[in-house]
Amino acid sequence: MSDTVPALSIEHVSKSYGSSTALDDINMTVEQGAFFGFLGPNGAGKSTTIHLITGIARLTKGRIRVFGTDVNTSYREARTKVGLSPQEFNVDIFEKVDNILDFVAGYYGLHKALRKERVDELLERFNLEKHRRKEFRMLSGGLKRRVLLARAMVHKPKLLILDEPTAGVDVELRRELWKYLRELNEDGTTILLTSHYLEEVELLCDRIAMINQGKIVVVDDKEAFTQNGGKLEDKYLELTAQNTSTS
Repeated sequence: MSDTVPALSIEHVSKSYGSSTALDDINMTVEQGAFFGFLGPNGAGKSTTIHLITGIARLTKGRIRVFGTDVNTSYREARTKVGLSPQEFNVDIFEKVDNILDFVAGYYGLHKALRKERVDELLERFNLEKHRRKEFRMLSGGLKRRVLLARAMVHKPKLLILDEPTAGVDVELRRELWKYLRELNEDGTTILLTSHYLEEVELLCDRIAMINQGKIVVVDDKEAFTQNGGKLEDKYLELTAQNTSTS
């Protein structure tokens, strides 16, 4: 794997908003095929990092590459390699489910026949077929989460970014989503997951980074956080508290 470019490479990245520093010289690498957890308190810099990867925000300093493609100099190419399921329901709430998926598929250049095939496939996979002609606003919170995940996958991205994908869903649906995410990862999709459900990260991820106050605190394999019967939650609280007390 040493000669394979990383799925995501973040090199000396900083981001400022006026006099406020959101990210301070962070470095992080996500290898191809990883299920990577990205943890931190609210306001730590997770969302800013995701916005930089996906082109929602622009870098102040540094470089980000997705499968070797620079997200600034080759934005369009880089964006086709990334799927994002955001924490917020950022859709037209009056639009019907299948139209939401079809529109995004068209945005990524899929022709009509392929769009229909892909939309039908995802509606079936996420048990949304009977809801396909419903307006988004009429769906339950769990169904809305499924739509966002399906939308993120419609162009078959190589890197899938999940920002709190199971927030507000019941236990049964959460477990269904976990199963599907494992299958995606086993099929080769690289996944970057942010979640406040630390047991979710501990269960799914093989490598984890923690960020606090705009700086990476640690990046390591999951086993380093859970050795000797320890829990990820305990290590998370320890590391983020240390970082806060020394800053």
